[in-house]
Amino acid sequence: MESRTAGMWWGTAIEAPDPAALARFYSELVGWPLVHEEPGTAVLATARDGSVFMVFQQATDYVPPVWPPEAGQQRPMMHLDLQVGDLDSAVAEAVALGATLSEHQPQDAVRVLLDPAGHPFCLCRDDG
Repeated sequence: MESRTAGMWWGTAIEAPDPAALARFYSELVGWPLVHEEPGTAVLATARDGSVFMVFQQATDYVPPVWPPEAGQQRPMMHLDLQVGDLDSAVAEAVALGATLSEHQPQDAVRVLLDPAGHPFCLCRDDG
């Protein structure tokens, strides 16, 4: 049986206290264009064909997730993994754009960073 929603994925939404600022951070980080902005919402399109979107939405009373997860604290519900060729320079670029390197690093070929709103994301070395 074929799914009624096969091929219909549009994108993902990420809550933030300042969606436009977070959209600009990710636009610079991954090179995807900011294609829409209005109060409370900003949208990036993928660089390949512009058919998949990353939406940033205003969150009132935003509480950033805690990494690594701690009992009783807001835990990350999802995160982005970005594959990179040179891990050290990718980390340096992300930090220069406003990310923070997490103290907890569970893998050698991966670096966990926190975006300006506190969401964790991973830079994963492409070992080819």
